[in-house]
Amino acid sequence: MAEDLSAKTCIPCKGGVPPLTRGEAETYRRETPKWELVDDATRIRRSFSFSNFLTALDFINQVGDLAERENHHPDITFGWGYADILLQTHKIKGLHENDFILAAKIDRLSGLG
Repeated sequence: MAEDLSAKTCIPCKGGVPPLTRGEAETYRRETPKWELVDDATRIRRSFSFSNFLTALDFINQVGDLAERENHHPDITFGWGYADILLQTHKIKGLHENDFILAAKIDRLSGLG
């Protein structure tokens, strides 16, 4: 993983590839250290804090635009002052490099990377 993850582009996953092992996921997670492995290392999650609802909503809209460009879509929960983002490659029911690429891009987008 010599190339910065945020410089990569998500590639379509048609399924049929195995999800990352816990060890492989941990290697990628080192490049996105504010994300945590959850659900037996089949997903990654990060929580963001904001000063109000409108700021959280603006951030989520930017994440939505990014997800559309990357064609890789997170599960998002947000409300007044917070946003929680959960990533998994649904077709393989686990993690793929794409999840960490999007996580790195979200970190850069947030300015909180």
